[in-house]
Amino acid sequence: MAENQYTEDNIRSLDWKEHIRLRPGMYIGKLGDGSSADDGIYILVKEVMDNCIDEFVMGNGKRIDISVKDGKVAVRDFGRGIPLGKVQEVVSKMNTGAKYDSKAFKKAVGLNGVGTKAVNALSSHFMIYSVRDGEKAEVSFKQGNVVSELKRSKTDEENGTYVEFIPDDTVFKKYAFKTAYLEKMIWNYCYLNRGLTIKFNGQRFLSKNGLKDLLENNMDGDPLYPIIHLEGDDIEVAFTHGKTYGEDYYSFVNGQHTTQGGTHQSAFRESVAKVIKDFYGKNYEASDIRQSIVAAVSVKVIEPVFESQTKTKLGSLEIEPGGETMRTFVNNFLKEKLDNFLHRNPGVVDVLEKKIKQSEKERKELSGIRKIARERAKKANLHNKKLRDCRVHLTDLKHERREETTLFITEGDSASGSITKSRDVNTQAVFSLKGKPLNSYGLTKKVVYENEEFNLIQAALNIEDDMDDLRYNNIVIATDADVDGMHIRMLLLTFFLQFFPDLVKRGHVSVLQTPLFRVRNKKKTIYCYSDEERRNAIAELGKNPEITRFKGLGEISPDEFKHFIGEDIRLEPVMLSKEASIDSILSYYMGKNTQQRQEFIIDNLRVEEALEDDTNELDKAS
Repeated sequence: MAENQYTEDNIRSLDWKEHIRLRPGMYIGKLGDGSSADDGIYILVKEVMDNCIDEFVMGNGKRIDISVKDGKVAVRDFGRGIPLGKVQEVVSKMNTGAKYDSKAFKKAVGLNGVGTKAVNALSSHFMIYSVRDGEKAEVSFKQGNVVSELKRSKTDEENGTYVEFIPDDTVFKKYAFKTAYLEKMIWNYCYLNRGLTIKFNGQRFLSKNGLKDLLENNMDGDPLYPIIHLEGDDIEVAFTHGKTYGEDYYSFVNGQHTTQGGTHQSAFRESVAKVIKDFYGKNYEASDIRQSIVAAVSVKVIEPVFESQTKTKLGSLEIEPGGETMRTFVNNFLKEKLDNFLHRNPGVVDVLEKKIKQSEKERKELSGIRKIARERAKKANLHNKKLRDCRVHLTDLKHERREETTLFITEGDSASGSITKSRDVNTQAVFSLKGKPLNSYGLTKKVVYENEEFNLIQAALNIEDDMDDLRYNNIVIATDADVDGMHIRMLLLTFFLQFFPDLVKRGHVSVLQTPLFRVRNKKKTIYCYSDEERRNAIAELGKNPEITRFKGLGEISPDEFKHFIGEDIRLEPVMLSKEASIDSILSYYMGKNTQQRQEFIIDNLRVEEALEDDTNELDKAS
């Protein structure tokens, strides 16, 4: 048997762009197709924007222009501009950047200039120019390779930096930017940088009241009391209580949206409960104090330590190396500012304590039911196959595939059987529903424990006590594309929005899109997700192709299904618009049968019936 050779020939060195392209996940997290807010194409935009924000924070430039059109991103700031002789190096040479110099960027968002190099390497087109005092330096690249050498010229443009890029479609397959995700990113930049104006595709974004504006624009319904807005050196917080279940946090470090929280968010959760408990002088449970809280916290940290290059979770234990701990810093701030606020606002004090007592009462009423429900869930997991679990979970903090973890919620055994046979057992789990779930609109959380399906879903997700214990990053509703399937989808969404709205707000919930049609001849098969795609497929394949209308997931064979939950998966994220509150949405769709809703159902039923008739006619013809 031949021996494996290990010689000098086996050793090779990758240059900077080869390494980024070979291991993009190390630099931008998951690739994705743009259907999730943390997909790679948005990280590319963020890396460029972060450099612009750092200029603003240092007092240079009050405006940023950004446009995204036909897959091309263009960003222009009006700061100092990159030193002209270094324009090429800062986007193409590792360990090069101003952020090593703490005097220039004391509390920077980016990490040592790695970000724009990743954008360069992962773009099919990347161009950058800098303007300084009437002179301009410009260079362009393709996949990190120079295609137009650095050239300098005279100009009358304002000082600043311009970057444009097109994500490489050999890396980001079938990607598309979602305007809602980009707008949310831009709003966050504005909330955290008052006085900064961002123009996105011609629309102007500006915040005057920082985190207070953030909560006002993102809260579901009216707050129980006016938003408490507190500011100090290197910290800003805003919070109130709402009417929904759970805890809802928006946390930031040096302007970076830490979607997975971290030490600063944990310090706030602990400190806000402690200060409020001490103020009332009563031994309230922290969970009762925080129930239904909606809060935003922003801190500035010198040399922050994040748990990944994408900077979504803060790991720093100190506010600066060798300095005060994050816990002490946040607690001291709230102990002074929040305690003073409460003493000056007795009206807020009364409303807040009433809310705490209400949460305490509900928790005690549920305690006995919860114990029984836990035992029932454990027994069900042992004796049935409702949950076919995967091997990796979101709670496996150091596992490289934790972000891929997915729970498919399906209707019936046939659909769950197809997914189970097709899935990746390492990261994909399947939960099989039995019949239609209960319409939970307007019910209390007691129903979550008393209803078997809801109790088992909650247990499978592991979210009874804390959303941070969530076992799957993606919760995918996989129902048939018929009336019953749509109804089940609405009932599940009602359950999540009613009792666990944070799952939706944090972007964990999606709907699986599966093909409605299969159009094929002897040479080719095309799967179609819409009537338009079906027509195009018929035109492409020519005369008399075989057309199959998939009415249920169980009709799709496992061999076919593996593509639709694998690399070709299509997910439609469940997103909430700023204009509509959760209560108004649920009231419209799941409340009393209003005339407006009847008209909506009738109109959409006509479309479905027309599609069915059209398909039947084509089937007869073929």
